[in-house]
Amino acid sequence: MPNFRAMFHHETNMRVRYGETDRMGYVYYGTYAQYFEVGRVEALRSLGLPYRKMEEEGVMLPVHDMKVEFRKPAFYDDLLTVRTTIVELPSVRIRFAYAVFNEGGDLITEALTTLVFIDRATNKPRRAPDALLAALAPFFTRPAA
Repeated sequence: MPNFRAMFHHETNMRVRYGETDRMGYVYYGTYAQYFEVGRVEALRSLGLPYRKMEEEGVMLPVHDMKVEFRKPAFYDDLLTVRTTIVELPSVRIRFAYAVFNEGGDLITEALTTLVFIDRATNKPRRAPDALLAALAPFFTRPAA
């Protein structure tokens, strides 16, 4: 089996706020989309490519699709860890996988999102920015022998 890295991971912690819960005391299911956004924004920031910079350079990243599987609930004041993974080099689309863990290390939610790179001037799909591809390249190449 070849030994090479094939993905990029980043972890972000966040604490559940009271307003993010429903009457049952669980984190409201729609709130997870915001958690995933924080995860991917911070993952890209860690690569030196904050969303704001891409937007200033004329690149927009709307969400194309999202799939979520809820395994266990999260509650008010829980400290959550959102592990965001880019599993393949992006092209016109970028796919993020998320795993959300509670303080006990239990996997509570998994999700996938696909975003599309859009040129702000033309409002048409475009390739991923070269700077993003360059930042991700080391995570998708064979290490030196």
